[in-house]
Amino acid sequence: MGGAAVSLLPNDRLLFGAAYYHEYHRRPRLADDLELMANAGFSLIRVGESVWSTWEPQDGRFELDWLGPVLDGAAERRIAVILGTPTYAVPPWLARRHPEIAAEPTSGVALPFGGRQEVDFSHPAFRWHAERVVRAVLGAWADHPAVIGVQVDNEPGLHLPRNLSTFQRFVDRLRDRYGDVQRLNEAWGLTYWSHRLSDWSDLWRPDGNTFPQYDLAWRRYQADLTTEFIAWQAAVAREYLRDDQFVTTCIAYSRPAAADAALAGAIDVTAANIYYAMGDGLAKSETRAPTDWASAGADSLFFAADRAWSSGQRPFLVTETDATSIGGPHMNWPPYDGQLRQAAWALISRGARSIEYWHWHTIPYGAETYWGGVLPHSLRPGRIYDEVRRLGEELAGAGELVAGLEPEAEVALVWSHPSKWALEFAPPLANAAGGPDPRSYERIVRAYYNAFFRAGAGIRIVHDHQLVGLDPAEIAMRQPVLVAAGLYAVDDATLAWLDAYAAAGGHLVLGIRSAYADEEARARTDPPPGPLADAAGVTYDEYANLARDIPVVASPHSPFVVPAGAAATAWIDGLLAGDVQVLVAYDHPHFGRWPAIATRAHGSGRITTVGTLPNLALGAALASWTLGTSLESWGELPDAVSVARARTASGHRLHIVHNWSWERASVRLQLALADGLSGARLSAGSELELGPWDVRVLVERLGG
Repeated sequence: MGGAAVSLLPNDRLLFGAAYYHEYHRRPRLADDLELMANAGFSLIRVGESVWSTWEPQDGRFELDWLGPVLDGAAERRIAVILGTPTYAVPPWLARRHPEIAAEPTSGVALPFGGRQEVDFSHPAFRWHAERVVRAVLGAWADHPAVIGVQVDNEPGLHLPRNLSTFQRFVDRLRDRYGDVQRLNEAWGLTYWSHRLSDWSDLWRPDGNTFPQYDLAWRRYQADLTTEFIAWQAAVAREYLRDDQFVTTCIAYSRPAAADAALAGAIDVTAANIYYAMGDGLAKSETRAPTDWASAGADSLFFAADRAWSSGQRPFLVTETDATSIGGPHMNWPPYDGQLRQAAWALISRGARSIEYWHWHTIPYGAETYWGGVLPHSLRPGRIYDEVRRLGEELAGAGELVAGLEPEAEVALVWSHPSKWALEFAPPLANAAGGPDPRSYERIVRAYYNAFFRAGAGIRIVHDHQLVGLDPAEIAMRQPVLVAAGLYAVDDATLAWLDAYAAAGGHLVLGIRSAYADEEARARTDPPPGPLADAAGVTYDEYANLARDIPVVASPHSPFVVPAGAAATAWIDGLLAGDVQVLVAYDHPHFGRWPAIATRAHGSGRITTVGTLPNLALGAALASWTLGTSLESWGELPDAVSVARARTASGHRLHIVHNWSWERASVRLQLALADGLSGARLSAGSELELGPWDVRVLVERLGG
């Protein structure tokens, strides 16, 4: 799960800049903008992806020359350019002339024109026009010396279209996979509620579907449509590119029809759009996200970056991130002083090779009028610009020190799109009102990510399908702890790999719902956790939702230290313990009969089963217990402080230390380090002082 260097990106510097749309200005100011960018240390802008109606104002009539001055001006100032293709926002004339391309999120009900991504991008009429404009734009400008890469489309996968032609291709896909309807009847259990098919024409449209197996197949299909679209457009783009140019697409990780690892496989360089709550929302302890596409809390920022690395298990570009307030006119949470610097270094520490703000100037009209850029509506440089400029100077000074970082990780955490989709359709957890919580999968996974982050661990997220083919013993050496929580819809081959990982010396942590269903989302008929039951030493027959948290206690003779406030939340599996050591029990007259956490040696390693969703206190204690002494180089940190570790291209270790609060913090160093930005030497035993919302970049010299 290590990442190789991305050869198509600069190896001597980090790219820094913003998305730039001179065509959005009400009056020309190109030279002024580019000079301000150069003074801020910008080395990258992204252009062109949002304006199909500007590139092609009428059907077949192209206007391409307007971008030339932007590219020429960028080249004069040594600012690299990512050129975007405009296919995610269709022009009005195309929607008017070809209403059949409109996407139907409900069968027979077309999305009205007026936003973006309203089309079924698999429709032949859309593809024909999309290819024509892509070839026109790239034919005109892809070979410009300023252009280092092409971004195809933008944040793909917004909708799950149910157009008739899309559905019929889904039926063809099922026919190819299953051969005949009898096999499909058996695979999906269609005897239930009299849904058995006698012919392929009997398959109903997805609108009224109640079968989890159908829904999972439909979600896989929709994600594959998105990947195929990006791969198709990437193939067109490569016809115009030099060997030193790359193809990317910026991934929005909340998109319902996107499987990020598959998308990363269709392009050369992973690119992620990462938005986060600023102000108090960036505190280490914050958990309230302002929206489903913007995270809250420092751990969420790191989680987003680790997701981006996981897509291709390689460095990534951040093509969009906050400059100031994000979203609608009611979402005004600009950064406190120092927070833009903090966020940038957090992303860099987890493998980002660019920091690019959305966007350069705040637009005075349209849907994103109050989505703040580096410059405000007045276009006068202010506090945000000044902080960006200081950060640009700092990153330029850091140079090769940060250009090729590979994040270190002691823990691997499995991500599974099939499990996420299955648990969205049939959520096991309840929301605050007692109804089904479609974010159940994220809640389960994030409980463990947040816990290990708070314990000071580096975390490598790995997709379930990426595991098979890797050497379990090698991964056990690299990441001695691996968490599989919520791994619900999973095949036997993946579970066999997890078994081999533990047997080879790794510590496998199993969370709730893992191994409960097979790859079709059918509940397994052997006792859970299915093929892992013998190795884990536990099974269970029943489970329960929890309306309130239940305190937990250490079991007799347990080496596990249960901290104050540790509790079980949301769910309990009634674990039946076999040949295991019970570590933690529930303090409850009924649930107390079952272990909360049990562990068993397996081969050279260990499997620990957690029968509940741990709260942060219990999860952090579990993380510390599994990690043992592997994180002692930093000792006990103040609550608001985090440390991320990464290897530099020269083989040294970088420690990036954050203080996510208003309170000053002091940390006693356990080893000698050097300040990576000033060069100052810091001896072991000295105090590292951190101001409010501060970050320090320290170097540990390895191997001389």
